[in-house]
Amino acid sequence: MSFVTVGTENSSAIGVYYEDHGSGQPVILIHGYPLNGHSWEKQERALLEAGYRVITYDRRGFGRSTHTTTGYDYDTFAADLKALIDHLSLSDVILVGFSMGTGEVVRYLSRYGSDRVSKAVLLGALQPFLLKTGDNPQGVDAEVFKKIEEAILDDRFAYFKNFLDNFYNVDVFGGKRISKEAWQNSFNVAASSSAYATYACVQAWLTDFRPDLPRIDVPVLVMHGSADRILPISATSDRLPDLLGEVEYMVVDGGPHAINWTHAEEVNSALLGFLRG
Repeated sequence: MSFVTVGTENSSAIGVYYEDHGSGQPVILIHGYPLNGHSWEKQERALLEAGYRVITYDRRGFGRSTHTTTGYDYDTFAADLKALIDHLSLSDVILVGFSMGTGEVVRYLSRYGSDRVSKAVLLGALQPFLLKTGDNPQGVDAEVFKKIEEAILDDRFAYFKNFLDNFYNVDVFGGKRISKEAWQNSFNVAASSSAYATYACVQAWLTDFRPDLPRIDVPVLVMHGSADRILPISATSDRLPDLLGEVEYMVVDGGPHAINWTHAEEVNSALLGFLRG
């Protein structure tokens, strides 16, 4: 197993687990909450077959990465991504983020620039700013996030069940685009994540990315499901074309949040077209 050390907590190293396969232009796939790098399996296969080098990693607190109790903010997450890019001496990288992973993409490009990055992809984006405030009326009420935190603290496994049902829109796609077994695998991955991380990440979702977006100077592909129940499209991706420079925007009609699984064929086609174009 491969790890890059990104810090320490007391006497222990904080390691980020990664996998690095194939050859060609590198593509880094950054997963969503509360899963891990293996959640990209449908994209990884397509990218490898198309001749790309595919790198996945587990965010700190998730998967095989260290279950630390520090660093659950996007400055740290972006620094972890930079540590991986530096460790592998990558250049001409394509960054692909899903859901929570879009935050690493945006904050990395804002903070560290695009010297090593050629393109970016945001699937099910949480930008520009989820929290409703006086200058962000399209956001979500703070009470919603408070209730999420309370639910996680009370019984995070029950919370994951409800979350994943809406992650995949199981009432619509169950037994069709998402099997019971695939759903169960996602639950098992979520359940194995750090209890501390699953709670601490909620505050990270409320990061204001509006100052970051104008700093992005690479082409960006944005894809979002029109029936997303986790990150409603009207509060997120619908707003991004006006806030980014060179951007392509694709709406997956009827797609839930997890379009990279339920609508993998459409996502992969658009992704490969953007990468080649």
